[in-house]
Amino acid sequence: MLTPARPVLVVIAHGSRDPRHAATVHALVRRVRSLRPGLRVETGFLEFNVPSVQGVLESLAAEGVRDVVALPLLLTRAFHAKADIPAVLADAPGRLRIRQAEVLGPSPLLLSALERRLNEAGLSPADKSSTGVVLASAGSTDPEAIAVIADIAREWRHTGWCAVRPAFASASLPRTEDAVRELRALGCARVAVAPYVLAPGFLPDRIARGAAEADILADVLGPAPEVARLLLHRYDAARTPALTAVGA
Repeated sequence: MLTPARPVLVVIAHGSRDPRHAATVHALVRRVRSLRPGLRVETGFLEFNVPSVQGVLESLAAEGVRDVVALPLLLTRAFHAKADIPAVLADAPGRLRIRQAEVLGPSPLLLSALERRLNEAGLSPADKSSTGVVLASAGSTDPEAIAVIADIAREWRHTGWCAVRPAFASASLPRTEDAVRELRALGCARVAVAPYVLAPGFLPDRIARGAAEADILADVLGPAPEVARLLLHRYDAARTPALTAVGA
């Protein structure tokens, strides 16, 4: 008896004029492939980079692929997840059965990845109780996305940090530099900035500039092992028959 082919995983990234963005996305996808050999993983970009999501889907359909899991490489359910990506998937070739996976956040795996990056930047577990952390995200005009970031900061605070404050590089307040100063005023012995972003680019660079008065600036999440594992968790959840397929 033949085993049905696993759906192709199509990772949907935003794209950027900054070449570091695409390089980081491709590094993450390579790590996903290494964790699950035999799973076909393709990458498509919404803008700025190639291949486009539409181009990837058309190529898969031309090859005879039938089942796809489209995974937004996004940390919150904001405009891209709610509007842009569903619109692109709706225009996909009709022969494709596409399931849209959930965005990556929130997840305990992302908190683990954040702590990994902070440890790599020089923090040790013994520093945790005396360190205030700025959870610095790109920002959004979507109230749901902003509320999620605030919830993550509150949850993370309970794991032993001196304090955790959310900050945003655009669209919302406070900015990273303001959150750094607030943590100083609270009396935290050191202040660290943890970018809650997946890849380098314009807004992550703004976060870095806002971290000038901090003691530690962590790297972006990028191809952290926890992020790669999370992509596979979202893929597995989306491929279950209980979920409704887009265009099925």
